[in-house]
Amino acid sequence: MKVLHLIDSGGLYGAERMLLALVAEQIKKGLEPTILSAGAPTIKEKPLEIEARRLGLPVIGWRMRPGLNVTESRKILNWAITNGYDLLHSHGFKFNVLLGSYPKSLRRIPMVATVHGYVHAKRFTKIWLYELLDRFSICLLQGVALVGEAMKKELPPLLSTSKKIKVIPNGLDINLIKLQANQPIERPIEKFIANHSPVLLGVGRLSHEKGFDRLVEAFQVVCGKFENPGLIIVGEGDQRVNLEARISDLKMQDKVLLPGYCFNVPGLQRRSDLVVMPSLTEGLPITLLEAMSVGVPILVSPVGDMPSVLGYGAGGYILPETCNAQNLGAHIIDALSGLQSGSKTDWSLKKVISDYSSETMERAYRELYKSIMDY
Repeated sequence: MKVLHLIDSGGLYGAERMLLALVAEQIKKGLEPTILSAGAPTIKEKPLEIEARRLGLPVIGWRMRPGLNVTESRKILNWAITNGYDLLHSHGFKFNVLLGSYPKSLRRIPMVATVHGYVHAKRFTKIWLYELLDRFSICLLQGVALVGEAMKKELPPLLSTSKKIKVIPNGLDINLIKLQANQPIERPIEKFIANHSPVLLGVGRLSHEKGFDRLVEAFQVVCGKFENPGLIIVGEGDQRVNLEARISDLKMQDKVLLPGYCFNVPGLQRRSDLVVMPSLTEGLPITLLEAMSVGVPILVSPVGDMPSVLGYGAGGYILPETCNAQNLGAHIIDALSGLQSGSKTDWSLKKVISDYSSETMERAYRELYKSIMDY
């Protein structure tokens, strides 16, 4: 089966790492997947494309005008038909809308989508409109995979109970993650870690829904408890300027590092004392599964599937429903001082091995594909 994975990636985060793990596993099982990575004409190479080539995975960089480019999406569809692809698999609202809105009779290739999560954008903004169109478009697809059970409440009521909806948790190659965790990381980050203790880590897009602004505020509390703590926030996004300005206002430039992308997140997690995920909304983030795999203590918001994945506290620390920056700082200090961290990391490692491997994820997607093709 030839599968064309469609994505317009903004970095190398959870959705991208899940896709790379899925494609690698599909190749092992005899499928013929290809990643089509869309991007603006001014972009030479995206982080996803660099990482896919490093891993030896088939990837095509497709450059097109940003936005809902109907003309170029039609070219992609014609290219997929000409090259004999049996199935389209979309990862993100762009291709959900551009190709999912076609009736199957016109598209000629069945299509599924993985919904990684919604950001709950403000009404009448561009992202809000895209999410609205996305919820409509996925109703027309032959199959929809949600990365967590909690995401069903994000869908229209009729769709959330539809047989086309399948919950397929994200998975990863745990052996590869452990191998990466022992590899070197970027020298400036390594130097920062050597000069600070304890070290907190946040990973994700620098966007409002990730909650890194309140993590920076909470870090003031941590600085009042420890002599020389460090905070690293890995990622890029539209909140970088605001975060940098606030860090400067708080005079914490020497204690907070915003290094941009990091290609060895497991290695960085292994060297950190606590991974903090203060998100306002989430599905099932790969960052969480990576942290569980390398045995680092984890503190998360009570959103998405994160609490259930961590056994509601058995495998990590869960923040309360309402938590301001001051309280977040106190919870970080408690987690860093936690006497039960060892038992929690042992529990989370066993959990990720049993339930969130790339093999388990690939098997579930193969069953979804088969049900669509048979239908």
